[in-house]
Amino acid sequence: MGNILILNGSPRAPKSNSKRYAEIFSKSCKTGADSSNISKTNHAELCRKIGAYRNVLLVFPLYADGIPVTLLNFLKTLENTPPEGKPVISVLINCGFLEYEQNSVAVDMIRFFCQENGYPFGSVLKIGSGEAILDTPFRFFAVRKIKKLAASLDSGNPVSLQVTMPISPKMFVKASTNYWINYGKRYGVSQEEMNTMEIESQN
Repeated sequence: MGNILILNGSPRAPKSNSKRYAEIFSKSCKTGADSSNISKTNHAELCRKIGAYRNVLLVFPLYADGIPVTLLNFLKTLENTPPEGKPVISVLINCGFLEYEQNSVAVDMIRFFCQENGYPFGSVLKIGSGEAILDTPFRFFAVRKIKKLAASLDSGNPVSLQVTMPISPKMFVKASTNYWINYGKRYGVSQEEMNTMEIESQN
């Protein structure tokens, strides 16, 4: 068993960007890390499990300026059924916005949970442009910060880190627009259709 338990709080955990970030983090840890996905049915199991670890790393995407409901529901269970030992809780969060600051409210939500429930709050890594950065030449920026995050949990010295792609907002919007237009084409959806709410009724 490792020193760190990684909990993936993404609603799409098995196929998520959070999974990719967690894998990079796990490979960077010298003291060992184990991973679990948060699901609707394993809250009680995870609440028992985390008590055996010194550190828990919550890895999740930003949802509507906050934490995803998958993670929120788990935290409600954890509040009601805490483990005997309370590990240090750290955060690795990514958002689709270029600005990593968009993640700040969600991080504060986790920090508040820790304060209210007696968990030490540890390190933070806020990633901007999270949907894209791993598939661009700027990947190494994210990997470098994830390695620093891993080192902080290994050493027990908390850090606050952030990273995003070093491009202008205008360039980011142009690149992301092209990405989604091409993505739609692969599934027979035009740009005009994506610009209307009617796209919701076709699923």
